[in-house]
Amino acid sequence: MSREESPGHERLQLYLNDHLAGSFAAMELIDNLISGHPQDRFGKFFRDLRNEIHADQEKLRNLIQKVGAEESAVRKAGAWLAEKFGRAKLGDADDSAELLEALEGLALGITGKRLLWRSLATISANFPELQGTNFNVLEERAQDQFSRVEDLRMDMTREAFQN
Repeated sequence: MSREESPGHERLQLYLNDHLAGSFAAMELIDNLISGHPQDRFGKFFRDLRNEIHADQEKLRNLIQKVGAEESAVRKAGAWLAEKFGRAKLGDADDSAELLEALEGLALGITGKRLLWRSLATISANFPELQGTNFNVLEERAQDQFSRVEDLRMDMTREAFQN
């Protein structure tokens, strides 16, 4: 059995693809938020966040290639469908309560990404394909993204539930 066929290597490929699918769902959600807030106080925030998440997504795609995997179309399609159902629930991203729920979804996704980078840092010594990537910097960037989303989420919480 070659290294690429080992159970651990196959699990790594699936793990990376699962996170890539999640990043596609996040990008869909952010694109929806950008279109709902092209010129208001949230537009720049979501455009900047989208650029950062796109850079992280490209890093993840590069890692998928390095470990010899192909991007899973099925997983990406599933993420796309999940985001579409979520969008139907949100409906009006101008409403502070709807925006609050969208931000909660983003916060969860960013937390998952932070944990991805931490996990990959932990196993990188066992996978030469992962070596040379500074996962600590990626984890710090995810933490910064989370903090900014969380700050806005708290603002929306206060706005949504004011008396």
